[in-house]
Amino acid sequence: MHTPIEEPLEPRYSPDRIRATWDGTGSVEDASKALGFSRAKGYDLIRSGQFPCRVLRIGRKTRVVTASLLRVLESGKPEHNDAHF
Repeated sequence: MHTPIEEPLEPRYSPDRIRATWDGTGSVEDASKALGFSRAKGYDLIRSGQFPCRVLRIGRKTRVVTASLLRVLESGKPEHNDAHF
């Protein structure tokens, strides 16, 4: 007898889950996954100034602003940084 695998009640990168579990910024890898592309593509978009969310450069780290990511996920409209790293 086939037993279906239970799906999580909420996807890992849903806006509600992000709101509940992320701080003010998130990793480029997680934000990229939430937006549906790879980490490498995320960094390529950041370098070209085309990442759809606001990003911050903190020392040697690049972080994605959680509030910006949520606005993009909910509206479908990008908030380009126009910053090149």
